[in-house]
Amino acid sequence: MIASLLSNEIQEFISKNLGINITKFALQKNPFPEVPWIEILNQVAAKSKAKEKLPTWYATENIIYPSKISVEQTSSEKTAQYKSNIVSGESLIDLTGGFGVDDYYFSKKINRVIHCELNAALSEIVAHNFKILKKDSIRCLHGDSSDILKELDQKFDWIYIDPSRRSNAKGKVFMLKDCLPDVPKLLEEYFLFSNKIVVKTAPILDITAGLTELRNVKTIHIVAVNNEVKELLWEIEKDYDDAITIKTINFNKEKEDTFNFILNDEIATNVYSSPKKYIYEPNAAILKSGAFELVANHFNIEKLHQHSHLYTSNEIIDFPGRIFEIRNSFEYDKIEMKQFLENTKANITTRNFPETVEAIRKKWKISDGGGIYTFFTTDANNRKIVLICAKI
Repeated sequence: MIASLLSNEIQEFISKNLGINITKFALQKNPFPEVPWIEILNQVAAKSKAKEKLPTWYATENIIYPSKISVEQTSSEKTAQYKSNIVSGESLIDLTGGFGVDDYYFSKKINRVIHCELNAALSEIVAHNFKILKKDSIRCLHGDSSDILKELDQKFDWIYIDPSRRSNAKGKVFMLKDCLPDVPKLLEEYFLFSNKIVVKTAPILDITAGLTELRNVKTIHIVAVNNEVKELLWEIEKDYDDAITIKTINFNKEKEDTFNFILNDEIATNVYSSPKKYIYEPNAAILKSGAFELVANHFNIEKLHQHSHLYTSNEIIDFPGRIFEIRNSFEYDKIEMKQFLENTKANITTRNFPETVEAIRKKWKISDGGGIYTFFTTDANNRKIVLICAKI
């Protein structure tokens, strides 16, 4: 199938129709009857998805893509590049290779990378793409990763694992034991082949829950892109039994915000304040980390309320998150809302507030967007308040 899709005519057809409505396009007659129409449509859809997420693949001719869902689920180049800075040495084995984006970047730091993939068709696609991308240091092996480890029977500097949730896993609670491979169960076996392991998990995994399943965790990386947490990276080292470092990073167009701390170093603070001149909202990676008191202490700013996770100061500071200047603040009541926000256009954020954004919009007829930013929250005196702000 790869050879058929690589014909000049089909590749030109794919490039010409990127971004098109696939549902409508699928009703058209296949101009290449020798190749299944669904395979061509998938290339169009998957490559369209890759434009922003995987610019290197998108810009390279004769790349073959797996399903659109596989492209959606793979690491972005931005997060893959970040992961590559964690590892070093001569060898790494990826037990859940997937589309191979992480391995492409690992190979920039590691001399010998092995890509394991259970799906034979995907393994073939990735091997082809690495050849096109001139990544000869990456070896693609098809099969069960545990069997491959035993067959190779060698030590690696690093093992990388991105377990996928079992399709039959029930309930909304995400646990590592519900994934394939079952990392907690296999961890001792993995230590036979490497002393250092990186496990990637979805952001839905609770950090405390993850720590109950894993051991020898040295560092947890919380990686966000444009204020959306994309993945958690669990750096594990054999026999490690010391303090755990939490590293948060948020990539956005303007800058890269980082904030690091030692787990369990949270210092309780009783310093709360009414809104001052500026308001600070931590980025999504910090919110995921739960370091709410540390943020206040580290930046010497005050919280509005123990559970609001908004901070304030009279002097502006450099802060890993959004910064706003408060133009007006008032207690949440009918008179004030009618005077300042009813029938207006504004961005709404709620923090520790009993009503949802949707309910507030409907109740006060506030449309979305514009240059006004509002926070509906609770202050230190447990009053429901509204802050009208301008973004810095």
